[in-house]
Amino acid sequence: MVKNKIREANIYMIISKTFSGLNMNALKYLLPLWISPLMGVTLRCTFAALAFWIIGMFTKPETSSRREKILLFLLGALGIYGFMFFYLLGLSKTTPVSSSIFSSLQPIWVFILSVIFFKETITKMKITGILIGLGGALLCILTQKSDDLASDAFTGNLLCLLSSLAYAIYLIASNRILKHVGVMTMLRYTFSGAAFSAIIVSGFTGFETTLFTLPIHWKPMAVLAFVLIFPTVISYLLIPVGLKYLKTTLVAIYGYLILIVATITSLALGQDRFSWSQLIAVLLICSSVYFVEIAESKEKS
Repeated sequence: MVKNKIREANIYMIISKTFSGLNMNALKYLLPLWISPLMGVTLRCTFAALAFWIIGMFTKPETSSRREKILLFLLGALGIYGFMFFYLLGLSKTTPVSSSIFSSLQPIWVFILSVIFFKETITKMKITGILIGLGGALLCILTQKSDDLASDAFTGNLLCLLSSLAYAIYLIASNRILKHVGVMTMLRYTFSGAAFSAIIVSGFTGFETTLFTLPIHWKPMAVLAFVLIFPTVISYLLIPVGLKYLKTTLVAIYGYLILIVATITSLALGQDRFSWSQLIAVLLICSSVYFVEIAESKEKS
């Protein structure tokens, strides 16, 4: 029974991370020509919130206190919205490969924040991993030039860096709250909070978008539907299963799928060009996560 669950968890993580990689290419196609970055955040957060409330009507009821629901709502309003805000703004200015490089830094940020706030044990291997990872990020930020594929690579890369930090904060906080509440409760209230923030911000910036003007643009509409259904809803539903049945090290390694999928798809679609500096940055960040995760697993064993 447990073996079947582990097999399912592996399959779910592969599907989830593949969707996340393709998500970068799909969003790059949409931003900023068809939808603005802030409108993209509003659509994703609002659609996900509605989807999770509807799905929750057909799942087993979960108990949680009013205080926990308020905390989840605030976590979504700040954490998830902050992550998507920086992420879509950054992606609209840089390339999918670069944005995926910074997404891969999340395990490094999680460890650094755990050291600062929760007194996580520091080892030489972990410090080595952090320095290598930050070196890879710095290499990507300083060497990538703006061109026809990246309108403002420097700013875009910095925003993607901030998005990975925001998501790491969300992961740490949600992991601690998830010990006391169910997965569906967490998804419903965090995305409701994110949708609340998104609608308020869009109320000031405007809801206009080229995509929803006549005549109907079927191709970008199909791409948007893919983004809303697969990377936004299905991917977030599958991740908790992987976290429950797989080791942290394996989950972190699956994160490399985002890099691989985004890189192959970007080069195939002409959304990025091969760059030695990007390749070196990818290898450095993959090595850094390996150092931190392997050091952690050895320490626990």
